[in-house]
Amino acid sequence: MCDSWCLETDNCKWSGRCHHTRDQQSEVNMDVVKLEKAPKIAVYSPKNKMPWDDAVTMVLTYAEIPYDVVYDEEVIQGKLPMYDWLHLHHEDFTGQYGRFYAAYRNAPWYQEDVRSTETMAAKLGYSKVSMMKLAVAQKIRDFTAGGGFLFAMCSATDSYDIALSAEGVDICENMFDGDAADSKMNSKIDYTKTFAFKDFKLSTNPYEYEFSDIDNEPPQRKLGRTEDFFTLFDFSAKWDAVPTMLCQNHEQVIKGFMGQTTAFKKKFLKSDVLVMGETKSENEARYIHGEFGKGTWTFYSGHDPEDYQHQVGDPQTDLALHPNSPATD
Repeated sequence: MCDSWCLETDNCKWSGRCHHTRDQQSEVNMDVVKLEKAPKIAVYSPKNKMPWDDAVTMVLTYAEIPYDVVYDEEVIQGKLPMYDWLHLHHEDFTGQYGRFYAAYRNAPWYQEDVRSTETMAAKLGYSKVSMMKLAVAQKIRDFTAGGGFLFAMCSATDSYDIALSAEGVDICENMFDGDAADSKMNSKIDYTKTFAFKDFKLSTNPYEYEFSDIDNEPPQRKLGRTEDFFTLFDFSAKWDAVPTMLCQNHEQVIKGFMGQTTAFKKKFLKSDVLVMGETKSENEARYIHGEFGKGTWTFYSGHDPEDYQHQVGDPQTDLALHPNSPATD
Protein backbone atom coordinates (compact mmCIF):
# COMPACT_ATOMS: atom_id res chain seq x y z
CA MET A 1 0.00 0.00 0.00
CA CYS A 2 1.30 3.46 -0.85
CA ASP A 3 2.47 5.43 2.21
CA SER A 4 2.71 8.82 0.52
CA TRP A 5 0.54 11.30 -1.31
CA CYS A 6 1.87 12.73 -4.55
CA LEU A 7 0.62 16.21 -5.30
CA GLU A 8 -0.47 16.61 -8.92
CA THR A 9 0.41 12.97 -9.76
CA ASP A 10 -0.60 9.41 -8.94
CA ASN A 11 2.95 8.09 -8.60
CA CYS A 12 4.72 7.24 -5.36
CA LYS A 13 8.42 7.68 -4.57
CA TRP A 14 8.83 5.99 -1.23
CA SER A 15 10.91 2.76 -1.03
CA GLY A 16 12.17 3.43 -4.55
CA ARG A 17 8.74 3.06 -6.14
CA CYS A 18 8.45 6.48 -7.68
CA HIS A 19 8.69 7.35 -11.38
CA HIS A 20 9.87 10.85 -10.56
CA THR A 21 11.93 12.69 -7.95
CA ARG A 22 12.12 16.32 -6.96
CA ASP A 23 15.50 16.71 -8.75
CA GLN A 24 14.41 14.93 -11.91
CA GLN A 25 11.17 16.89 -12.16
CA SER A 26 12.22 20.25 -10.73
CA GLU A 27 10.40 22.08 -13.50
CA VAL A 28 7.11 20.24 -12.83
CA ASN A 29 4.66 21.42 -10.19
CA MET A 30 4.53 18.26 -8.10
CA ASP A 31 5.86 16.87 -4.85
CA VAL A 32 5.32 13.98 -2.42
CA VAL A 33 3.91 14.23 1.10
CA LYS A 34 4.34 11.23 3.36
CA LEU A 35 1.17 10.23 5.20
CA GLU A 36 2.04 9.41 8.80
CA LYS A 37 -1.46 8.22 9.69
CA ALA A 38 -5.06 8.60 8.62
CA PRO A 39 -6.59 11.66 10.31
CA LYS A 40 -9.34 11.16 12.87
CA ILE A 41 -12.28 13.31 11.80
CA ALA A 42 -15.04 14.93 13.83
CA VAL A 43 -18.03 16.79 12.40
CA TYR A 44 -19.66 19.46 14.56
CA SER A 45 -23.31 18.84 13.78
CA PRO A 46 -26.55 18.94 15.82
CA LYS A 47 -28.18 15.68 16.80
CA ASN A 48 -31.60 16.98 15.69
CA LYS A 49 -30.52 18.25 12.27
CA MET A 50 -33.02 18.07 9.45
CA PRO A 51 -32.31 16.35 6.10
CA TRP A 52 -31.66 19.66 4.33
CA ASP A 53 -29.23 20.86 7.00
CA ASP A 54 -25.94 19.05 6.69
CA ALA A 55 -24.25 18.42 3.35
CA VAL A 56 -21.00 17.51 5.12
CA THR A 57 -22.08 14.34 6.93
CA MET A 58 -23.98 13.36 3.79
CA VAL A 59 -20.80 13.58 1.67
CA LEU A 60 -18.59 11.80 4.20
CA THR A 61 -21.10 8.98 4.55
CA TYR A 62 -21.43 8.64 0.78
CA ALA A 63 -17.62 8.53 0.41
CA GLU A 64 -17.37 5.97 3.26
CA ILE A 65 -14.97 8.20 5.21
CA PRO A 66 -15.10 7.40 8.96
CA TYR A 67 -16.06 10.28 11.24
CA ASP A 68 -17.62 11.00 14.63
CA VAL A 69 -20.39 13.53 15.23
CA VAL A 70 -19.78 15.96 18.08
CA TYR A 71 -21.80 18.93 19.24
CA ASP A 72 -21.88 21.42 22.09
CA GLU A 73 -21.78 18.94 24.95
CA GLU A 74 -18.83 16.97 23.59
CA VAL A 75 -16.90 20.14 22.77
CA ILE A 76 -17.45 21.69 26.22
CA GLN A 77 -16.44 18.36 27.79
CA GLY A 78 -13.04 18.74 26.12
CA LYS A 79 -13.21 15.94 23.56
CA LEU A 80 -11.81 17.84 20.55
CA PRO A 81 -8.14 16.92 21.25
CA MET A 82 -9.09 13.33 20.38
CA TYR A 83 -9.36 14.42 16.73
CA ASP A 84 -7.07 15.76 14.01
CA TRP A 85 -9.66 17.35 11.74
CA LEU A 86 -12.82 19.20 12.74
CA HIS A 87 -15.49 20.07 10.19
CA LEU A 88 -18.14 22.72 10.84
CA HIS A 89 -21.16 23.13 8.63
CA HIS A 90 -24.10 25.55 8.63
CA GLU A 91 -23.77 26.62 12.24
CA ASP A 92 -24.55 29.87 14.04
CA PHE A 93 -22.05 30.54 16.80
CA THR A 94 -23.65 33.86 17.78
CA GLY A 95 -26.66 32.38 19.58
CA GLN A 96 -29.21 33.81 17.14
CA TYR A 97 -30.49 30.48 15.79
CA GLY A 98 -29.31 31.13 12.27
CA ARG A 99 -31.21 34.40 12.05
CA PHE A 100 -34.25 32.37 10.95
CA TYR A 101 -36.62 34.16 13.33
CA ALA A 102 -38.38 36.38 10.81
CA ALA A 103 -39.29 33.58 8.41
CA TYR A 104 -39.51 30.46 10.56
CA ARG A 105 -40.26 31.37 14.19
CA ASN A 106 -43.57 29.46 14.01
CA ALA A 107 -42.10 26.38 12.31
CA PRO A 108 -41.96 23.27 14.52
CA TRP A 109 -38.32 22.54 13.58
CA TYR A 110 -37.27 26.08 14.61
CA GLN A 111 -39.11 25.89 17.91
CA GLU A 112 -37.56 22.49 18.63
CA ASP A 113 -34.10 23.87 17.84
CA VAL A 114 -34.61 26.72 20.32
CA ARG A 115 -35.93 24.38 22.99
CA SER A 116 -33.17 21.79 22.67
CA THR A 117 -30.38 24.36 22.48
CA GLU A 118 -31.63 26.29 25.53
CA THR A 119 -31.94 23.00 27.42
CA MET A 120 -28.34 22.10 26.56
CA ALA A 121 -27.06 25.54 27.57
CA ALA A 122 -28.75 25.20 30.97
CA LYS A 123 -27.40 21.66 31.39
CA LEU A 124 -23.87 22.89 30.74
CA GLY A 125 -24.24 25.79 33.17
CA TYR A 126 -24.80 28.74 30.82
CA SER A 127 -27.60 31.27 31.31
CA LYS A 128 -27.70 32.09 27.59
CA VAL A 129 -27.23 30.11 24.40
CA SER A 130 -24.87 32.81 23.13
CA MET A 131 -22.59 32.21 26.11
CA MET A 132 -22.50 28.48 25.42
CA LYS A 133 -21.79 29.03 21.73
CA LEU A 134 -18.95 31.44 22.58
CA ALA A 135 -17.44 28.82 24.89
CA VAL A 136 -17.71 26.27 22.08
CA ALA A 137 -16.05 28.68 19.64
CA GLN A 138 -13.21 29.22 22.10
CA LYS A 139 -12.73 25.47 22.54
CA ILE A 140 -12.52 25.17 18.74
CA ARG A 141 -10.00 28.03 18.71
CA ASP A 142 -7.88 26.17 21.26
CA PHE A 143 -8.15 22.95 19.25
CA THR A 144 -6.82 24.79 16.21
CA ALA A 145 -4.05 26.51 18.17
CA GLY A 146 -2.93 23.12 19.47
CA GLY A 147 -2.36 21.77 15.97
CA GLY A 148 -5.85 20.81 14.78
CA PHE A 149 -7.16 21.34 11.28
CA LEU A 150 -10.42 23.29 11.13
CA PHE A 151 -12.61 23.32 8.02
CA ALA A 152 -15.80 25.40 8.12
CA MET A 153 -18.54 26.05 5.58
CA CYS A 154 -21.46 28.41 5.09
CA SER A 155 -22.48 30.41 8.18
CA ALA A 156 -20.02 28.54 10.42
CA THR A 157 -17.34 30.78 8.90
CA ASP A 158 -18.41 34.37 9.56
CA SER A 159 -20.62 33.59 12.58
CA TYR A 160 -17.61 31.85 14.17
CA ASP A 161 -15.37 34.91 13.86
CA ILE A 162 -18.22 37.18 14.95
CA ALA A 163 -18.71 35.14 18.12
CA LEU A 164 -15.01 35.35 19.01
CA SER A 165 -14.90 39.08 18.31
CA ALA A 166 -18.02 39.82 20.38
CA GLU A 167 -16.84 38.22 23.61
CA GLY A 168 -18.41 40.17 26.48
CA VAL A 169 -20.78 42.07 24.18
CA ASP A 170 -24.52 41.31 23.97
CA ILE A 171 -25.26 41.13 20.23
CA CYS A 172 -28.54 39.18 20.58
CA GLU A 173 -31.92 40.90 20.67
CA ASN A 174 -34.63 39.83 23.13
CA MET A 175 -36.29 37.24 20.87
CA PHE A 176 -33.01 35.29 21.01
CA ASP A 177 -31.92 35.65 24.63
CA GLY A 178 -34.66 37.46 26.56
CA ASP A 179 -33.07 40.89 26.83
CA ALA A 180 -32.04 43.75 24.55
CA ALA A 181 -28.81 43.79 22.57
CA ASP A 182 -26.11 46.33 23.30
CA SER A 183 -26.94 49.34 21.11
CA LYS A 184 -23.22 50.15 20.90
CA MET A 185 -22.20 46.63 19.86
CA ASN A 186 -20.39 47.72 16.71
CA SER A 187 -18.04 49.97 18.64
CA LYS A 188 -17.07 47.12 20.98
CA ILE A 189 -16.09 44.40 18.49
CA ASP A 190 -12.51 43.15 18.95
CA TYR A 191 -11.14 42.17 15.53
CA THR A 192 -7.87 40.93 17.04
CA LYS A 193 -9.71 37.82 18.24
CA THR A 194 -10.86 36.65 14.79
CA PHE A 195 -9.24 34.16 12.43
CA ALA A 196 -10.09 35.73 9.08
CA PHE A 197 -12.15 38.92 9.18
CA LYS A 198 -11.66 42.53 10.22
CA ASP A 199 -13.51 45.88 10.17
CA PHE A 200 -16.96 44.35 9.57
CA LYS A 201 -20.17 45.73 11.06
CA LEU A 202 -22.84 43.56 12.65
CA SER A 203 -26.43 43.63 11.49
CA THR A 204 -28.50 45.29 14.22
CA ASN A 205 -31.81 44.29 12.66
CA PRO A 206 -32.84 40.91 14.13
CA TYR A 207 -35.29 40.36 11.26
CA GLU A 208 -32.52 40.50 8.68
CA TYR A 209 -31.17 37.17 7.39
CA GLU A 210 -27.56 38.31 7.76
CA PHE A 211 -25.11 38.41 10.65
CA SER A 212 -22.94 41.23 9.27
CA ASP A 213 -21.71 42.90 6.10
CA ILE A 214 -19.03 40.24 5.51
CA ASP A 215 -21.30 38.18 3.27
CA ASN A 216 -21.65 39.23 -0.37
CA GLU A 217 -25.31 38.55 -1.12
CA PRO A 218 -27.91 39.96 -3.53
CA PRO A 219 -28.85 42.70 -4.21
CA GLN A 220 -25.25 43.95 -4.07
CA ARG A 221 -24.08 40.67 -5.64
CA LYS A 222 -24.97 40.95 -9.33
CA LEU A 223 -24.18 37.46 -10.65
CA GLY A 224 -26.97 35.27 -11.97
CA ARG A 225 -26.84 31.51 -11.75
CA THR A 226 -25.49 31.03 -15.28
CA GLU A 227 -22.69 33.52 -14.64
CA ASP A 228 -21.75 32.37 -11.14
CA PHE A 229 -18.32 30.72 -11.17
CA PHE A 230 -15.17 31.02 -9.07
CA THR A 231 -11.56 30.13 -9.81
CA LEU A 232 -9.18 28.05 -7.71
CA PHE A 233 -5.59 29.24 -7.38
CA ASP A 234 -2.64 27.17 -8.56
CA PHE A 235 -0.06 26.85 -5.77
CA SER A 236 3.48 25.46 -5.75
CA ALA A 237 3.42 21.87 -4.54
CA LYS A 238 7.06 22.16 -3.40
CA TRP A 239 6.59 25.28 -1.30
CA ASP A 240 2.88 25.41 -0.43
CA ALA A 241 1.90 21.79 0.20
CA VAL A 242 -1.24 22.42 2.25
CA PRO A 243 -2.86 24.98 -0.09
CA THR A 244 -1.90 22.75 -3.02
CA MET A 245 -3.72 19.80 -1.47
CA LEU A 246 -6.72 21.95 -0.55
CA CYS A 247 -7.00 23.15 -4.16
CA GLN A 248 -6.12 19.86 -5.86
CA ASN A 249 -9.03 19.25 -8.18
CA HIS A 250 -9.85 17.99 -11.64
CA GLU A 251 -11.22 21.42 -12.52
CA GLN A 252 -9.98 24.92 -11.79
CA VAL A 253 -13.16 26.83 -12.56
CA ILE A 254 -15.94 25.84 -10.15
CA LYS A 255 -19.62 26.64 -10.54
CA GLY A 256 -20.88 28.84 -7.73
CA PHE A 257 -23.43 27.92 -5.10
CA MET A 258 -25.22 30.01 -2.50
CA GLY A 259 -25.74 29.70 1.22
CA GLN A 260 -26.55 31.81 4.22
CA THR A 261 -22.96 32.93 3.74
CA THR A 262 -22.43 32.87 -0.01
CA ALA A 263 -19.13 34.74 -0.40
CA PHE A 264 -16.66 36.84 1.58
CA LYS A 265 -16.11 40.47 0.64
CA LYS A 266 -12.37 40.81 0.20
CA LYS A 267 -12.20 44.18 1.93
CA PHE A 268 -12.98 42.44 5.23
CA LEU A 269 -10.16 39.86 5.01
CA LYS A 270 -7.12 40.22 7.25
CA SER A 271 -3.82 40.78 5.45
CA ASP A 272 -2.42 37.33 6.30
CA VAL A 273 -5.45 35.42 4.93
CA LEU A 274 -4.64 33.25 1.92
CA VAL A 275 -7.30 33.41 -0.79
CA MET A 276 -7.54 30.04 -2.57
CA GLY A 277 -10.71 30.65 -4.60
CA GLU A 278 -12.23 33.90 -5.81
CA THR A 279 -14.75 35.56 -8.09
CA LYS A 280 -12.80 38.53 -9.44
CA SER A 281 -15.76 40.29 -11.00
CA GLU A 282 -17.41 40.57 -7.58
CA ASN A 283 -14.18 41.20 -5.65
CA GLU A 284 -15.12 38.31 -3.40
CA ALA A 285 -13.34 35.30 -1.93
CA ARG A 286 -15.03 31.89 -1.83
CA TYR A 287 -12.29 29.76 -0.29
CA ILE A 288 -9.75 31.07 2.26
CA HIS A 289 -7.09 29.62 4.53
CA GLY A 290 -4.77 30.60 7.34
CA GLU A 291 -2.66 29.49 10.26
CA PHE A 292 -3.48 29.82 13.94
CA GLY A 293 -1.00 28.67 16.53
CA LYS A 294 0.22 25.22 15.51
CA GLY A 295 -2.88 24.51 13.42
CA THR A 296 -4.66 25.76 10.34
CA TRP A 297 -8.18 26.84 9.44
CA THR A 298 -10.01 26.84 6.11
CA PHE A 299 -13.29 28.63 5.35
CA TYR A 300 -15.44 27.67 2.35
CA SER A 301 -18.52 29.76 1.58
CA GLY A 302 -21.85 28.38 0.35
CA HIS A 303 -24.06 25.52 1.52
CA ASP A 304 -24.54 22.68 -0.98
CA PRO A 305 -22.25 22.62 -4.05
CA GLU A 306 -24.77 20.65 -6.10
CA ASP A 307 -27.85 22.67 -5.17
CA TYR A 308 -27.33 26.26 -6.28
CA GLN A 309 -29.83 27.90 -3.94
CA HIS A 310 -30.58 25.30 -1.28
CA GLN A 311 -33.70 26.20 0.71
CA VAL A 312 -35.08 25.10 4.05
CA GLY A 313 -37.27 22.07 3.42
CA ASP A 314 -35.63 21.09 0.14
CA PRO A 315 -34.90 17.38 -0.33
CA GLN A 316 -31.32 16.38 0.33
CA THR A 317 -29.06 16.11 -2.69
CA ASP A 318 -28.73 12.68 -4.31
CA LEU A 319 -24.95 12.32 -4.34
CA ALA A 320 -25.13 9.31 -6.61
CA LEU A 321 -25.96 11.82 -9.36
CA HIS A 322 -22.77 13.83 -8.62
CA PRO A 323 -19.99 11.31 -7.89
CA ASN A 324 -17.26 13.63 -9.21
CA SER A 325 -18.49 17.01 -8.05
CA PRO A 326 -15.54 19.41 -8.41
CA ALA A 327 -16.89 21.66 -5.66
CA THR A 328 -16.56 18.87 -3.06
CA ASP A 329 -13.30 17.28 -4.18
